[in-house]
Amino acid sequence: MSPILNDRGRLPTLIPKIKHWCTLSFFPGLVFVDLFQIEKILKIKPHLSLYWKCQLAGWTIASLYWTLQGFLTGGFRIDLALVQLISDVLIYILITHLYRNFSLGHHWEDLDLRSLLIRILPAVLVMGILYAVVTILKLYGIRVLFDLNGQQSMQEFIKLNGLGIFMAGIRLMAIWLLAYHLYHYAKRELRMATEKANIELSLKQTQLDHLHMQLNPHFLFNSLNTIKSLIYTSPNSAGRGIDLLTELLRAGLYKGETLVLPVEEELSLVKDYLELEQLRMGERLTFKIDSNASFSSIPVPRMCIQGLVENAVKHGVAVQKEGGFIQVLLTKASDFLCIEVINPGRLSGESTESGIGLKNLEERLKLTYAGKASFELYEIESGQVYAAVKIPAYE
Repeated sequence: MSPILNDRGRLPTLIPKIKHWCTLSFFPGLVFVDLFQIEKILKIKPHLSLYWKCQLAGWTIASLYWTLQGFLTGGFRIDLALVQLISDVLIYILITHLYRNFSLGHHWEDLDLRSLLIRILPAVLVMGILYAVVTILKLYGIRVLFDLNGQQSMQEFIKLNGLGIFMAGIRLMAIWLLAYHLYHYAKRELRMATEKANIELSLKQTQLDHLHMQLNPHFLFNSLNTIKSLIYTSPNSAGRGIDLLTELLRAGLYKGETLVLPVEEELSLVKDYLELEQLRMGERLTFKIDSNASFSSIPVPRMCIQGLVENAVKHGVAVQKEGGFIQVLLTKASDFLCIEVINPGRLSGESTESGIGLKNLEERLKLTYAGKASFELYEIESGQVYAAVKIPAYE
């Protein structure tokens, strides 16, 4: 290996000089590849995962606690304490890490809680036994190393300390296993909840997009029919009709991905639509829109009011010989905005079945407001039809 590469500390300062030299060489491209790779490696910062941080911190704290117990009981030796601390941390991290690899290899993190508990119980026993065996060998070996054993044999040491070490191992391994698996179980549940929410949100957006794709051709078809009739009955009005349709289509194109619009913009589209219909129907269609200026910034589903008005024209005024009057009324009460449309007509068995526009509106209200919005359509006295949408009045 080059001595330059061995001197990692000086390399960042040497690279600009080497690059300058390479521009004068015959193979700058080849050298540049290596240098850029070296720079990339130098920028990589060492990263210690949460698992290893918890392992090191947890077993170090436990070993320090045991060291403190030894200090308080008397006969404390700093060299013995350091050996105990280092060996405890290394050995118990090794034991638990081997279990972690076994668990990952058998996908225990993907099990449900009941299946996981069935496996954890025998695992605690096995790890408790392993802890006891390793700890007894370690403690006895240290006693021999530091000449602390006296005349005590291994059998006597196990008889005096074996049960206590085993119970301590069961307790420690149970705590470690529960903490490890509860963390992964909670993490998995959170991930699944997030994925489920993302799927539901994506499905909701897909459904709304599909509904808008249905709505735009539906409205365009009706508008083109209106202009077509104007061409034959009133050619001079057809030009104004095309202008109005252009404004409506422009709003549809630029606001195509917008799910909601301020009341003010929605009412502007409604007025353009009604004027377009007036060109076709003449004096047979009259209308009035009542709305408070304070409602202008309240968002409503795009083409929501227009859908109600379009239905009122198509199934109400248009089928009446003498035409009729359409009233659009917006009111606010108890943090809800109520949009009412009243038009002449009757609800027969055939007309009570919502067309694509009203079905579309009901689905969009359900998806946008999660059941908090309502839609009503019924016949009132004196041969009039009442349609109302009630939505939360969010500013």
